[in-house]
Amino acid sequence: MFTGIVQATCEVTAIQKNDGFHTLEVAIPAALCEGLTTGASVANNGVCLTVTQIANDRVFFDVMEETLKLTNLSDLQTGSWVNIERSLTFGSEIGGHILSGHIHTTAEVVEVSDTDEHYDVRVKVEPSWMRYILYKGFVGINGCSLTVGKVDETSFWLHLIPETLKLTNLKAATVGSRINIEIDSQTQAIVDTVERVLAARFAGQ
Repeated sequence: MFTGIVQATCEVTAIQKNDGFHTLEVAIPAALCEGLTTGASVANNGVCLTVTQIANDRVFFDVMEETLKLTNLSDLQTGSWVNIERSLTFGSEIGGHILSGHIHTTAEVVEVSDTDEHYDVRVKVEPSWMRYILYKGFVGINGCSLTVGKVDETSFWLHLIPETLKLTNLKAATVGSRINIEIDSQTQAIVDTVERVLAARFAGQ
C-alpha cells in the first residue's frame, strides 16, 4: 500500500527489453534505499513494482507485458524520470490517501495552463472511468495523491502547487503526455454500490 506522497523523482538509467517484460534500472538516492531489500514493493509512477536486484544506488524492477500495456511505463526511455514511493510501513503518517499501486487506466494531457498565479493541467480519460472522478475527490496521478478540480464528461482539471511541481515529474507533463490513473477505491466502491442498488430497484418496478 502507498500514500500517494512521492518521496523522490529518480532517473531511469537503463531499460533491458526482454520477451514479455522489461527490466528497469533506476537510480534511487541512498537515503531512500536504506533498509530496501529484494522482494520489496516500490511505486514507480504509481505502479507497484517488486525489487528484483539492488546494486549500490541502482534498483532493478521487472515490468510484465500486461503492466506495460496498461500504464505509461512502456513510454519510458533511458533518462526518463519516475515518481518513487516506497510502500507504507506500520505507524507511518498518511498524508495523502491510500493507493494500491494498481493502475486503472492512463489519461492524456490535453491542456496545460502555466501562469504566474497557477499551474493547471487538464487530462482526458475514457468516459467509463469518469463516473469515479468527482469534483474535490481524490485520484492517483503518476503515484501522486491529488484533489480533482473541475470535471466534465471526458476530462478533469488538476491544480498543482509549487511543492508538487518541485517534488514530482508532473512538471514535465506536456500536451499529449500519458499519465497513470488510479481511482480512489472508496469512491469506486460507493459509485458501484449505488449503481447496483438503483439498477436492481428499477429492474423490480
